[in-house]
Amino acid sequence: MTGSAYLRWAKTRPPARFDLTSSGVPYLPLRELSVSLDDLEISGTAAYGYAPLQEAIAARYRVDVSCVAPAMGASMANLLALAATVRPGEEVLVEHPTYEPLIAAARWLGAEVRSFARRAEDGFRLDPAEVERRMTERTRAVVVSNLHNPSSALADDHSVRQVGEIAARRGARVIVDEVYLDALWEPAPRTCLHLGETFIATNSLTKLYGLNGLRCGWILGAPDIVERAWRLTELFNNIGVHVAERLSLMAFQNLDTIALRSRALLEANAAALNEFYAAHASFLEVRPHAHGTVSFPRLRGGDADAFCDLLAARYETAVVPGRFFGMPDHLRIGLGVEPATFRAGLDRLGRALDE
Repeated sequence: MTGSAYLRWAKTRPPARFDLTSSGVPYLPLRELSVSLDDLEISGTAAYGYAPLQEAIAARYRVDVSCVAPAMGASMANLLALAATVRPGEEVLVEHPTYEPLIAAARWLGAEVRSFARRAEDGFRLDPAEVERRMTERTRAVVVSNLHNPSSALADDHSVRQVGEIAARRGARVIVDEVYLDALWEPAPRTCLHLGETFIATNSLTKLYGLNGLRCGWILGAPDIVERAWRLTELFNNIGVHVAERLSLMAFQNLDTIALRSRALLEANAAALNEFYAAHASFLEVRPHAHGTVSFPRLRGGDADAFCDLLAARYETAVVPGRFFGMPDHLRIGLGVEPATFRAGLDRLGRALDE
């Protein structure tokens, strides 16, 4: 069956009172954008992108506007980046563990998927030597996430640049899903595109800013990649949703303020999570949480799927089973909930571990 097993599970599972599955922050209410009726114009003439929004994205990431292609969220951006890079029968090298829809998208495009390891015992570090070892002459794209989903590990510029050099020698591109990278906050991280035209970055306003409903995503890449993305967009969705484009521009104009809300929430939850990990080290193997919206502990000596079932059935709490990331002895815990709910969820998680 085509599609994503993880997204199908996420959309159809029973709701949980204490839901720690999300990798994004709570949705931002529309009233916090100070919207007037004039801002909600539904029709425009932006056949190839709403120019003010294109310029706002380019300015924030310090790239030329010719390097920006819009997309309907980061999921579509990832699909466009892969489709602009890989032909059927060619090879895509994807990090492991990984966000399963990245694999599903590559396979839907007819690519052969191979993996390279980001090892838990190494803090899920991006290892350029492992990438080089797993590449072949048929590899046309290397796919990573930064911050890493599901662990929130940071790949530093030096490692990312090395991966780009390795890929360039084989005639491949490096696609970096940067949708969580802004969670470093300060200093503001730069996009991988500044490391060279081998790179393609994907991103959106969804995860860190709570603006899922706007479906504002984008690709940053060399002009030839952006041109291919425009041609594909003609087939996938033709033009953008104008009212969403206008609201997205308003969001960009207020993004630093919006980020303060997200930062306060994630820092409070990170402190609570690290207290929880210290108290439950006999059950969970994980490094202290430093940044990002998700954490990926290993359940010592247990069946993570069975534990997730117990947690949902008896404690009204949900986390993501690690099997969706190719690591069935792990759990992904999302920090993107209100702090009181997060602490209550951790309390129930601790009781389930005791049981």
